[in-house]
Amino acid sequence: FVTEFDFEYGRYDRLSPLIRRVICNNPGPFTFTGTGNVAVIYPGPLDDAHLDAIMAALSPDEQVSHIVITHTHLDHSPLAMALRARTGAKIYAHAPGHAAAFDGPRLEEGDDADFAPDEIIAHSDLIKGGDWTLECVFTPGHMSGHMCYALVEEKVAYV
Repeated sequence: FVTEFDFEYGRYDRLSPLIRRVICNNPGPFTFTGTGNVAVIYPGPLDDAHLDAIMAALSPDEQVSHIVITHTHLDHSPLAMALRARTGAKIYAHAPGHAAAFDGPRLEEGDDADFAPDEIIAHSDLIKGGDWTLECVFTPGHMSGHMCYALVEEKVAYV
């Protein structure tokens, strides 16, 4: 496994013909894929500088067409709404989850209460855009509604 990599916050790096990465100043990486119609996977926290960096990573002939959410912790999904407002892209996510508790359902810890997807996805659904296809892989655990995505064309998984 590659455990070290060179990065700079706000800079985008091309990892393959279909994958670019922009790192936000928070605990995990932000990744997006595609050409022409671009999917943003895990937009990150509400951070104007990061939103600007995402937009700056696009080529003049590209547009954000899909915003794809792995889970709705506050460091992963809040920027989705601002990105949708700026681009008009649809937000894709698993149905909201609830943690089981002895006293009944409750919201999960650190959940983005303002999150609202446009499209509810399920295990094995396909999200398609231009020259890429994401296969949805339901992986509850980190959160009850956690979803991973497999980039079919490159056999890469986004977790």
